Amino acid sequence: MASSLLLAAARSSRLRDVLTALPPTRSVVDRFVAGDDLDAALAAVRALTGNGLRVTLDHLGEDTTDLARACAVRDAYLLLFDRLAAEGLADGAEASVKLSALGQALPGDGASVALDNALAVASAADRCGMTVTLDMEDHTTVDSTLGILGKIRADFPATGVALQAMLRRTEGDLRDLVHEGSRVRLVKGAYAEPASVAYQAKGEVDRAYVRALRLLMDGAGYPMVASHDPRMIAVATGLAARAGRSAGDHEFQMLYGIRVGEQRRLAASGATMRVYVPYGADWYGYFMRRLAERPANLAFFLRSFVSR
Repeated sequence: MASSLLLAAARSSRLRDVLTALPPTRSVVDRFVAGDDLDAALAAVRALTGNGLRVTLDHLGEDTTDLARACAVRDAYLLLFDRLAAEGLADGAEASVKLSALGQALPGDGASVALDNALAVASAADRCGMTVTLDMEDHTTVDSTLGILGKIRADFPATGVALQAMLRRTEGDLRDLVHEGSRVRLVKGAYAEPASVAYQAKGEVDRAYVRALRLLMDGAGYPMVASHDPRMIAVATGLAARAGRSAGDHEFQMLYGIRVGEQRRLAASGATMRVYVPYGADWYGYFMRRLAERPANLAFFLRSFVSR
């Protein structure tokens, strides 16, 4: 129930205005978001890479309904790549991009706007030796996102995509995406979805995640295992070994500020471990979904109010 309410709150502009004005909220946000600006993001990247971790950076923003804003998000990524390259931090780094932030939701031909902006981002990343992965959003965007992915991959085949195990369609989508060179990030899913399109019970989602892991590890692509769940990490490790995979042909991913000790343990064990680093002023939707994902995150947030 709490998760459903938080996911609904993620799209509430009224609640956004209330929560973002409360000082305790900022102190908790800092745990999950690297900062409001590029300098803060770069400081986080330096710290993480110094500990043997790789990074993927997300300039926060979604559901853009203004063309100028969509272009501003594109330009923010271009500036990010320039700064990473100038500081010698681009090698092995990645960008995570939400197509709705690049104009996918614009009235009219938003998909074309998002494609043009995403191509500009992918091209700039490629020049710096970086890769891009398209984040997946709610179920209504999947077909559009996969269509745009195919067009981007025509020029930039290393472009990755995130798929959500909770969606009933995902196993079918995966069968089309486990070919050689295909980079796929597997997540459980963090959107409020109807039962008609998504598994609802935690056990169902976990089983779907394992089935998807099997498809990824047995396929010819590059699996990106995005999970904080120790059981899923253990399952992924076992499936990778069974498939004869090595550390260089798959990776683990976790969110900034969550299970930091485990991130470092995996990196120290020789695994490729990438941290998802969000930054930017438009953090509200991302933050609310992080609270919804784990009760411990919500408890941490509530304690910040009573402990002041």
